[in-house]
Amino acid sequence: MTGGTGLIGNELTQQLTRDGHQITSLVRQLKSPSTEATTFARWDIERGEIEDASRLEGHDAVIHLAGESVAEGRWTAERKRRIRDSRVNGTRLLVEALARLKAPLRIFLSASATGFYGSDRRDETLTEESAPGADFLAGVCREWEAEAMRAEGFGARVVLLRTGIVLSAKGGALAKLLPAFKMGVGGKLGDGHQFMSWISMADELGAIRFALENQAVRGPINLTAPQPVTNAEFTETIGRALSRPTFLRVPPFALRLAFGELATTIFGSLRVLPKRLEAAGYRFEVPELEGALRPDGLASSK
Repeated sequence: MTGGTGLIGNELTQQLTRDGHQITSLVRQLKSPSTEATTFARWDIERGEIEDASRLEGHDAVIHLAGESVAEGRWTAERKRRIRDSRVNGTRLLVEALARLKAPLRIFLSASATGFYGSDRRDETLTEESAPGADFLAGVCREWEAEAMRAEGFGARVVLLRTGIVLSAKGGALAKLLPAFKMGVGGKLGDGHQFMSWISMADELGAIRFALENQAVRGPINLTAPQPVTNAEFTETIGRALSRPTFLRVPPFALRLAFGELATTIFGSLRVLPKRLEAAGYRFEVPELEGALRPDGLASSK
């Protein structure tokens, strides 16, 4: 696994090791000692190196989640380079290392994002068959996925995990929003009409494991709940869960001043449906937004 120390990767690692799986986690810096269930190995994407790549031998699957955060500050030219290179170059490095293994890998799950479809498709219904977008993140996703698909060359079943907004109070977008909402100063973005394609942490992990274990799942799958909501609906639901007012509004110009180009993504509208995931038989644990907020303790949080 790569990205095993991130929000999703950490939760997934805990689940898999509890179920008896053994994991080799590729990390940038060796901070934790290896255990019986998890071995740590170092890789350096900038240098194009995986130290002791022989440790990758003998595994059934790779879950590739690594990538520089896209939501940490303004997109300078250097930051955009790091966002792209961490995904595109990192995936290329990993696939090339896997291709040299003595025992062929059977399964390659690679993170992607609903950003594949662009930043703003208004109320268009988007499925895995929809055309890609044309902005910066869409371009990164296209290159990222193309590098991952090269794993088919050595016989791996490749799954591209196009993840939406993962809801967890432990981190990610929701954790950043909660302080403002708890203080009663949370509100909708602009007019609130833009769609948000979200997924609960429970279903994010469940869908990844479903893709891991089901041979029929391959190619791109949308990891989003079957009921996307508008930003206004999202705002109202958090307000109800916290018993806090949500009458304020964040004007578009304020986010543009604060975040520059990133503001286009924040204000964008993506109505993405998990068509292939549901067709393959996955049943969502949390299909509705109100249920997604309760497991994180928001309903009782004051």
